[in-house]
Amino acid sequence: MIRINLLTVERKKEGRHWGALSATQKLTIGCSAILGATAIAVLWWFWHLQQVDRQLDADVAAAQQESLRLREVLVQVQRFETQRTQLQQRVALIEELRKGQTGPVHMLDQISRSLPDRLWLTTMAQGKDVTMSIDGLTTSMTALSDFVANLEGAGYFLKPVEIVSSQVQSVSGTELVRFTVRAQFAMPGSAPAPSPQAGAPAPSAKPPGTPPAGAPK
Repeated sequence: MIRINLLTVERKKEGRHWGALSATQKLTIGCSAILGATAIAVLWWFWHLQQVDRQLDADVAAAQQESLRLREVLVQVQRFETQRTQLQQRVALIEELRKGQTGPVHMLDQISRSLPDRLWLTTMAQGKDVTMSIDGLTTSMTALSDFVANLEGAGYFLKPVEIVSSQVQSVSGTELVRFTVRAQFAMPGSAPAPSPQAGAPAPSAKPPGTPPAGAPK
């Protein structure tokens, strides 16, 4: 029987390695590897750019939505500020009206409380501001001085309370002093009003006192 050893041939075929390749083959394999790696890198870079672009688009969309939300919040805040300002103005106006309504009541009450005995008022007039011109009659200068002192001590009239004029007149055989007093009314704690202007119109008010019988009106 003839025997053929095939193991040597197989071993020789298996023994071929990188060193047995020609330079052209090595160059071809190297270029192929470089091109493959470059293609993979380029594909990965494009994929990465797409991911970044998508993320940027998502961030821009989220920023736009947040901007719209903040714009609506800003509009609401401005609306609330406008409403608050209007409410403050209304409250201030109501407070001024309330003070204006109670002012004349306090003024007449304090004038009435300041009247001494044997002195009465004939007319009262108020100018554009809170300056009062008070006319009246009395039997003595002492009573007139007491009236002025009472007004200054009441706390509702600015000092000094001025005696503009005082003249002695005979009424039914009785000597009386006709006087005019100027007083500037001011609520306690309020700022002083501007000084009165000459020739300002003065609406008349009903005086708290009444003249005695036989006295001129």
